Amino acid sequence: SIAVHKVESLRYGENPHQSGAYYSHYRDSLPFGAKQLGGKQLSYNNILDVDAAWRAVNSFDDPTVVIIKHLTPTGIASAPTIAEAYPLALRADPLSAFGCVMAVNRTVDDNFVEQLDSLFIEAIVAPGFTPTARTALNEGRQNCRLLQMSQPYDTTEYDIRSVHRGLLIQRRDAGDPSGVTWKTVTNRLPTAEETKALQYAWKACQHVKSNAIVVAKSHYTCGTGGGLPSRVDAAILAIEKAGEHAKGAVMASEALIPFPDTIEVAAKAGITAFIQPGGAIRDTKVIEAANAANMAMVFTSVRHFRH
Repeated sequence: SIAVHKVESLRYGENPHQSGAYYSHYRDSLPFGAKQLGGKQLSYNNILDVDAAWRAVNSFDDPTVVIIKHLTPTGIASAPTIAEAYPLALRADPLSAFGCVMAVNRTVDDNFVEQLDSLFIEAIVAPGFTPTARTALNEGRQNCRLLQMSQPYDTTEYDIRSVHRGLLIQRRDAGDPSGVTWKTVTNRLPTAEETKALQYAWKACQHVKSNAIVVAKSHYTCGTGGGLPSRVDAAILAIEKAGEHAKGAVMASEALIPFPDTIEVAAKAGITAFIQPGGAIRDTKVIEAANAANMAMVFTSVRHFRH
């Protein structure tokens, strides 16, 4: 059995004509057991995006900024400080970032707040806020929700979704950070810089709704294509978002590449290395396309569908 208690009623659900509430199996008094330090009450959609953002940012050890819109990262970047990471995360898709939820894995300080400029942000999620940063945000962004999270994201729990006449329950996807199953399948091995970028792209791609494609460099995403029925269309969108930054970048796909077309599109954009699970019927054709483009390709043998 699943025991939960009602934490709070929400103004409405996903849409204004739907009722909504937040329940927890912990004795929390606020969603996520967080402290809300400013802004309006969290909405149903805010809660979903906060969860996705906090989940994603906790995948990274370095100071990292994750920008989320409708459960999908529009940009992820890591740097020596979150203030330095923010412009890189925003650059990946500044248009989609409007009305975003933003998560960081370091304390929000004045330097970070100064970088935000006039971007409309629904919520900022962080392990902490300095007093002056909190004051600046509350005075300049009165409706922006500020959430101080007390715990890192728990990947040992279960994902639960309701379906007609039942529930689907699964263990959360905790990723595959060790890379022990990775294998280079092309003639050319990835360079050290490409390997670093492939690791980053693979980690980021796990948080994008399927079909998911991420274009990335060593410490930031350049473009994302997610939630599309066609994988090659997801690649085209990711490349479009990346623009000139696609050249010399790498590409990740959270599931296998069924046809060479995605590789051909990537090569035309200047992608130099690719990471994917492998296991398609036409793997040989896909590998041949990568070799023809002098592209390094890594198979992970692990899939990360996200629906």
